[in-house]
Amino acid sequence: MAAYDNLDRLHIAGQWRTGSGATLTNVCPWDESTIFEMKGATKDDLDEAFSASAEAQKEWGALPPAARSAKMHAIADVLEARKDEIGAWIVREVGGTKLKAALELMLVTQVARQEAAALPFMVEGLILPEDIPGKESRAYRQPAGVVALVSPWNFPLQLTARTLFPALALGNGVVVKPASDSIVTGGTVFAAICEEAGLPEGLVSVLPGSGSEIGDAFVQHPVPSVVSFTGSTPVGRGVGKAALDSDRLKSLELELGGNSPIVILDDADIDYAVEASVWGKFVHQGQICMIANRIVVEDAVYDEFAEKFVARTKELVVGRREDPACMIGPIVNRDQFDGIMEMIAKAKDEGATCALGGEPDGLVIPPHVFTDVGEDNCLVTNEIFGPVAPIQRARDEDHALELANATEMGLSSAVFSRDEKRALAFARRIDAGMTHINDQTVNDSPFSPFGGAKNSGIGRFNGRWAVDAFTTTHWISVQHEPRQFPFSADDIG
Repeated sequence: MAAYDNLDRLHIAGQWRTGSGATLTNVCPWDESTIFEMKGATKDDLDEAFSASAEAQKEWGALPPAARSAKMHAIADVLEARKDEIGAWIVREVGGTKLKAALELMLVTQVARQEAAALPFMVEGLILPEDIPGKESRAYRQPAGVVALVSPWNFPLQLTARTLFPALALGNGVVVKPASDSIVTGGTVFAAICEEAGLPEGLVSVLPGSGSEIGDAFVQHPVPSVVSFTGSTPVGRGVGKAALDSDRLKSLELELGGNSPIVILDDADIDYAVEASVWGKFVHQGQICMIANRIVVEDAVYDEFAEKFVARTKELVVGRREDPACMIGPIVNRDQFDGIMEMIAKAKDEGATCALGGEPDGLVIPPHVFTDVGEDNCLVTNEIFGPVAPIQRARDEDHALELANATEMGLSSAVFSRDEKRALAFARRIDAGMTHINDQTVNDSPFSPFGGAKNSGIGRFNGRWAVDAFTTTHWISVQHEPRQFPFSADDIG
């Protein structure tokens, strides 16, 4: 079993090759050392990749469900056999901790073994009622064709797999454009996995490349019928506009930015809420779309919660690459780091109290906790994407709901209360695609609908929602016996 250590190349139409586009530099966030440099894809590479995927998809999409399901199990087998190797890439390439790598690999293997392996058997057609004598109407579900997948850098293995594996399972081809910070873990490692699992040559291609060089052309290419994108809302808007402005209109699956609240009601189990909130705020140093961006606490329990939250946060293991208990590693790159540090300084200038802080070590920012955070403070009006926790004080339950909904985003959310009926009533009034009662915001499940409301996205991933996303409906009617056609208005009842 050859090692996955030569993944700094394009994978097009079943072949590994050196690119000829702009130079991409893959950097390790732990020490900012260069892992490798490579030439990215060009627009010419897009034609070959999409054409090969479309050609391979014809035979792949015609396979019986059991055959495609077996390949999803084969992918899961590779993931399990390669978990140490792939996990090391997560740590090395995107600054993941060992905890984050283990979590991500578990989620990705579940996508392959549980969801994707089941999806071929979940595609259903319909026989529809008809008023015309002798006519039968049928609604067939068939593969969408080829999916253009643009994956992000923060949880690249999971956020690539959740489109790639279901789309393949449902009979599609896929061409992947990974983020430049996660060329391997969001891209070329999947080419190697699919190759090792024995998927048809050309069905999956991976094209690392500069967004400025191939981004619009990738989204607007005439072959793919679906564009799946995960990333920031501003970039997602651009992807959506590009897809709709292309010669071939495309359906969109967009999972965009978040500003997810955790709400602590006055009857919550405070010790448990603290434990969950610390995890849901600081896992992968806050670089997750559904991370708890802010914490809203009712006044009656605010002081107790804030004190215990700070104390628990102080116990987190920070910046120890080899420690399996390390919770907080480095920010993915220097630009992201600078943005977070500027936000910390601005939050202080805007009057928030820094209850816990510290100086960075390289790209590792120690966890910061802010109290006395105003409603217009930059920490609550922006997606932080770093290890910074603003705790807002709510006067009462109604004010807590107002604060929770005071954002144009609506991805994930959470509410804590000992009264599940009360919590459910509160949860149903939160403007978000997902709300978790007595749990933190970072949740994903292979058969549950993952997606956002408002400016946090379009569409849903996972389970039967993946069937909706990556198949299309074809209406076919059969006239079993001759019908009478009206040739006059008088012939129409």
